[in-house]
Amino acid sequence: MPNPILPLWEYIPDGEPRVFGDRVYLYGSHDRVGSNNFCDFKLKVWSAPLDDLNNWQCHGHSFHTGDDSDHSSDTAGWTDRELYAPDVIEKDGKYYLYAYIVGSKGCVGVSDKPEGPFRLLSRYKYTEGNEGDGGIYNDAGVLADDDGRVYIYYGFTESYMNEIDPENMYGIIDGSLRKHVIDDTDSVPEERRFFEASSPRKIGDTYYLIYSPIKGSRLAYATSDSPTGPFTYRGYIIDNSEDYPGGNDHGSVCCINGQWYIFYHRMTNNTIMSRRACAERIEILPDGTIPPVEMTSLGFESSLDPYKPTPAEIACVLKGGCYITEKDLFTRNVVNITDGNIIGYKYFDFGDDLSTKTMELCFKVRGAGVRCRVRILTDSYEDGEEIGVCEIGTGDGIYRTRVKCVTGRHSVFFIASHGVDDWAKPYFDPKPLFELEKFVFLK
Repeated sequence: MPNPILPLWEYIPDGEPRVFGDRVYLYGSHDRVGSNNFCDFKLKVWSAPLDDLNNWQCHGHSFHTGDDSDHSSDTAGWTDRELYAPDVIEKDGKYYLYAYIVGSKGCVGVSDKPEGPFRLLSRYKYTEGNEGDGGIYNDAGVLADDDGRVYIYYGFTESYMNEIDPENMYGIIDGSLRKHVIDDTDSVPEERRFFEASSPRKIGDTYYLIYSPIKGSRLAYATSDSPTGPFTYRGYIIDNSEDYPGGNDHGSVCCINGQWYIFYHRMTNNTIMSRRACAERIEILPDGTIPPVEMTSLGFESSLDPYKPTPAEIACVLKGGCYITEKDLFTRNVVNITDGNIIGYKYFDFGDDLSTKTMELCFKVRGAGVRCRVRILTDSYEDGEEIGVCEIGTGDGIYRTRVKCVTGRHSVFFIASHGVDDWAKPYFDPKPLFELEKFVFLK
C-alpha cells in the first residue's frame, strides 16, 4: 500500500500502530474534510494482517464524545468535546484506550477486542499535585512494561510521566509524577525541545520516547535505560515538511515481520486539519540510533510500478504552492499548479528493459484554460536528468509525450511552466495552469 496507507478518503492522523496477534492496528484521531478544527467527536480503528499490509480493514467507530445517527456518546453528561490522539495497550487480555479530550480530563476505555468498541471505564483518578499538564494528559502514550508496571507519558510544551495502577488501569499512583522527562527547558534548541505527541516504546532493554519538537514538522526521539527517564535526545526520524506543505506531526514506530516502520501523517486540502496516515521503512542501528528517513510515496511498498496508473494524490513532493485537495469521495487532485511548481514521486522501478530508446508518459488533467508545459526529470528536481517535456492544452483530457526510456529505480518530478517570455509573465502569474489527476508510463 503506497502513502497514504489507508483508503484515500480516510483521514487518520496521530497514528499509534500496535501489533496484537496476527494483525497490526492503527489507532489515531479522526479528521473531518473541510473542518476548521482538528479531529472529530469519534475515533475509528483500522487494521491489516501482518502478512498483507495492502489489505486494511475498517472496524468502524470505536469511541464517541457525541451522538451520531448510529451511536450514543460514551461520555454523555461529562463532556462533548473533540477526541485527540488515542493510544491502546493490552493488559491481562483486556485492551485499554487512553484518549485526550479537548478541555477535559482524559479518559480510559476498555474492550475485550483490540478493535473495540471501547466502553468508558473511568476518567483518570489522581490526588491533587500528582499530575502534570493541568490534569488533561495531552496526547498521552502508554507503556506496559515487562514487569507488569504501567507508565503514561504526556504533556504540552512540557513533558511529564506518571505510573498507572495496573489493578484498575486508570488510577495515577501517588508520588509517581516526573517532570521534564525530556529536557524541555529554554536552553534546549527548539528543534529538539519537547512540544507534544508523546509515544513510548520499549525496544530490547532501551526505552524510546517519540515526540514532536517545538520547531519544525518533525518526529524526534529520545532514549533512556529506565521507563522513568530522564530521556536523552538522539535525533529526529522524519520531517513531513521537507519539500511538502508542513504542519504538525504525531506518530510512532512499529516492527512488522522484522521490518521497522515510522507511522506519521501528512497534510492535504491546503490545511493543517486534514491529515492522512503514512508510513516509511526505518532502521534501528545496534547503538540504538534511528537514521532519519525521507518522506516518500512508498508506504509499505518497496517501489512503485510506473506502468500502472499513479494517482496524483500520492505525491510526496509539492513545492511552490500546489497542494492535494479532495474534489469528491473518489477524486483528489493536485491543484493550484502555477509556474515553477514541482510535483514529485519516490520511487519507481522502471525495470531493466532496454529494447526501446523511448517510452510514453500520459497525464490525465483538468484544464484551466491556458496552454502550458511540464518538464519531466528523474532523481532530482534541481539537477536531475530531463527525460522529456509534455505540452498541456487548455481543456480536460489526456496529454501524451515521448520520453527517454530509463531503467532501474528513480524518483520522478514534474515541473510546471506556462512557457511564456519574461515580459509576459506578469499576465500569467499566479494563474493556475491545470490540475493533475493521474499519470502512467507506457512502453
